[in-house]
Amino acid sequence: MAVAIIHYASAPVIGGVETTIAQHARFLTSVGYSVRIISGRGGVTDPRFHTIIDPLFGSSDAQILDIKRELDVGRVTDAFTAFAERIEMALRAALAGVEVCIVHNVHTMHKNLAFTAALHRISAEANAPRMIAWCHDLAWTNPLYAAELHAGYPYELLRTIWKRTRYVTVSEARQEEAAEMFGVPRESIQVIPPGVDLAQFFHWTDTTEKIVDRFRLLDAYGIFLLPARLTRRKNIALALQIMAEMRRQSGHDYRLIVTGPPGPHNPANPGYLGELLALCESLGLSESAHFLYQLDDPPLIPDDDTMSNLYQIADALIFPSTQEGFGIPLLEAGIAGLPIFCADIPPFRQIGGSDVTFFDPVNDPPKTIARQIIHHLETDATARMRARVRRDYRWDSIVRRLILPLLEGV
Repeated sequence: MAVAIIHYASAPVIGGVETTIAQHARFLTSVGYSVRIISGRGGVTDPRFHTIIDPLFGSSDAQILDIKRELDVGRVTDAFTAFAERIEMALRAALAGVEVCIVHNVHTMHKNLAFTAALHRISAEANAPRMIAWCHDLAWTNPLYAAELHAGYPYELLRTIWKRTRYVTVSEARQEEAAEMFGVPRESIQVIPPGVDLAQFFHWTDTTEKIVDRFRLLDAYGIFLLPARLTRRKNIALALQIMAEMRRQSGHDYRLIVTGPPGPHNPANPGYLGELLALCESLGLSESAHFLYQLDDPPLIPDDDTMSNLYQIADALIFPSTQEGFGIPLLEAGIAGLPIFCADIPPFRQIGGSDVTFFDPVNDPPKTIARQIIHHLETDATARMRARVRRDYRWDSIVRRLILPLLEGV
């Protein structure tokens, strides 16, 4: 399917709408759509999609500003009509072969009303591309613009539902405003929020992307990091038992990432991995406890940048060691802002003080520790927000859950 994404500006221009357009284009291209960006200002930022930049489609060209000054005081002149016709010709050429248009703000903002008028004329035709009006902002509901809007054409286009057009807002607040402005039921306007691209935001390594994709980590309810070699004193078996209890008690898809290889100094350590894998099997954790050492051949040992990424992805550190001289992972988790759940041993007590959650790694039952961890995560606003953003506000998830069905159904 050929999709055009339209706005007054596009990347590398900086702005929330421009960022949204870039992410839509990137993810839609990655799943096989033919994407065309059409804007008045910007540039070619990705060779995978066609970019058309024409100042006629913008908001800052001298002629656009001259006409806007007239419109702001209620004068709809012949110059406006002629300019709208000129834009219409250019827009028809830019839309050749396009099946669906995602149009950001042009339906509801007055930055270039001649552009809005031209788009309206095209959209009314039976063979026009199907239209999606993506509403970030609404001129008619914003008091800042009250003096610049007037009764009649073309201003009324901004608060009128267009034929053959689906309306989308970026938040429920905007949905409510738009529904009231248009005089339509709220449910007739879909809410699709912007998101965040974790890989881009955190500068993921190729190894991180491989780990995340292989285990589908980002769809998990919660991710626990255990950065340790596979040795008995790290007490990884207890972490597995805790994880199984958390999944059982909550019904949620909690995951455990164990990052290290077998310890190098004890010949029995490689056999410990086999014991842990057998325990995973018996606890039903074969798809939920992830030993990175097993991911590749030769075995995968994360580098420093990948480890940093894993701290950024995780929701919490779990560290159940029975013996340690210090506890560097507590420092790393602390600086990464993760909740820390660790064994109550002297080095950890000295590092964590009252700022971490302790458990007895020998005497506390796994079900008790699990209940304690679940309660902490459910009552910690920062932890809840972190996990919710990862689950619900990732660009790849938004595109898959909301945008693709919209495009196929429009």
